Amino acid sequence: MQRAPAVARSFPRRPKIHHKPISHMANTTTLKAAPRLRSGSGKLKQMRREGWLPSVVYGRGVDNENLKVDAKTFSELLAHSSSDSILINLDVEGEGVRSVFLKTIQHDPLTGRALHVDFLAVNDKTEITANIPAHLIGDSKGVKAGGILEQYNHTIEIVCFPKDLPEFFEHDVTALQIGDSLHISDMTFPEGVTPTHPPETVVAHIGTPAALVSEGAAESEEADASEVPATQQKDEETAEAASE
Repeated sequence: MQRAPAVARSFPRRPKIHHKPISHMANTTTLKAAPRLRSGSGKLKQMRREGWLPSVVYGRGVDNENLKVDAKTFSELLAHSSSDSILINLDVEGEGVRSVFLKTIQHDPLTGRALHVDFLAVNDKTEITANIPAHLIGDSKGVKAGGILEQYNHTIEIVCFPKDLPEFFEHDVTALQIGDSLHISDMTFPEGVTPTHPPETVVAHIGTPAALVSEGAAESEEADASEVPATQQKDEETAEAASE
């Protein structure tokens, strides 16, 4: 699935803390399909009314093929998946099973209902690009101290072969203190999985609460005032009285 690029943010760096993500490998789901002979907008609308979802399979070394899948079954498949980056065994009527990767879903802008699906034909040597959910786990030391955990990137774009595709990542943020950030470069990914984001991309940050920021600013102002010589303060008070 094509998603918006990750947000690159800059924060003061602390000594590097490596956070090893826990990855859960994706399961492959079987979905029945049938050849689609009808084309044209009117015929596709009729097909959708009949409960079918128009689709196409394409890929290197294979001919593009128009198919249709059961719309309800496809919706249930998505509902039980962690993301739209899914490997599927497509059981095509009269043709057999082929391995595909869910590439693109075209949605109705008003209802959000799926209108068309693109599948990428894959094999063991097909490199795929996927967006995998990143879940943060653990009670951060910074949060316990009053900080706020801010997650800027909820998915991580990766490149891998189908056999290495994770379902999601879990990242332990227990060691993060207030002011610490979790960068892509801080994490170690499973063998065969490569993130596409720049190393400095911030995944999460422990922010300082507004109350602490205000308190710090007030203390700073008091400190600045205490550094003003007494004679200068007296002159300023005399000038203010004269102006009145």
